Amino acid sequence: QVCVVFSEDLKCWCRAAVKSIISCTDDYQTKCFLVDYAKYLFVKSKDIRLAQEAFIQIPYRAKKCRLYGVKPMTLCISFYEDTAKMRPANRWDSAAIECFQSLLK
Repeated sequence: QVCVVFSEDLKCWCRAAVKSIISCTDDYQTKCFLVDYAKYLFVKSKDIRLAQEAFIQIPYRAKKCRLYGVKPMTLCISFYEDTAKMRPANRWDSAAIECFQSLLK
């Protein structure tokens, strides 16, 4: 369900999809996905409101996507043979993650 939540980080009201509800000692925390900012955050139950229909109808600015079939690669350098070859890697390295994040921005 899409509702409106107040984000302390952004200091504004945002549209969010409720993912789960967690019971705390004095209140309930709700894990929400901000549909316009593509980020998850926890919100207190008092900071959640029902959205008006016109507000929900506005297209989302962020879209969930996946890089289907893209596999991590690494550069293997052999100093003895004086060669460099690209090979599949088990996981993404930090430089590749930073490069991808900069492309998204």
